Amino acid sequence: MTFDELKNLDVQDLVDSLQNLDFENVGAWPIAVKAAAAILLFALVIAAGYFVTIKPANQELQRLQNEQSELMKEFEEKSFKAKNLDEYKKQLAEMEKSFGSLLQQLPKDTEVPGLLEDITHTGLGSGLEFQEISLAQEQEKQFYAELPINISVRGDYHGFGAFVSGVAALPRIVTLHDFEITSAPDSGGQPGGLLQMTVTAKTYRYASGPDGQSGGNGQQGGQ
Repeated sequence: MTFDELKNLDVQDLVDSLQNLDFENVGAWPIAVKAAAAILLFALVIAAGYFVTIKPANQELQRLQNEQSELMKEFEEKSFKAKNLDEYKKQLAEMEKSFGSLLQQLPKDTEVPGLLEDITHTGLGSGLEFQEISLAQEQEKQFYAELPINISVRGDYHGFGAFVSGVAALPRIVTLHDFEITSAPDSGGQPGGLLQMTVTAKTYRYASGPDGQSGGNGQQGGQ
């Protein structure tokens, strides 16, 4: 059908032709109806092909692309770890060595009296006079035990400074807490020229026994 034939097509005649179509004799349909039917059939085939084949394929492609992206990310992470595995092992060995060195600095139960002697000698060497040095109740933590030591000394600021520096230089780990410095009374109960310092020193031991206990209790000592 030419453009002129389409231009001169009577719409009413076309409607009448559609109403009188014989579906058992498609070959007798008018050319315009055949063309419209072919276009409609082609559109239906395209739509069916898209929803049945193309759309599911696109969704599967998107899923595979996302999965590929996740796998690539996982591969990069594992590749980085594998590349630095030797460095990680080296760092772990250094950490274990450092941890072992720290454990060696934690006194054992049998070494606590010697530690008290070291603290006492440090104080006396700094020109201090001890009023008290005694062990308090041991406190169990998750991986270690904490042993407080109550200390009370008389002296001056220079002696206190030398004492603190000396305790920090001890080969065993000892930390100082809760400093309190007041005027020390003389023998008559009046303020004298010296100062009195109370402080809590804490030392630690590695809790290696069941439930974090190694079987030692704090001991009382004095000077």
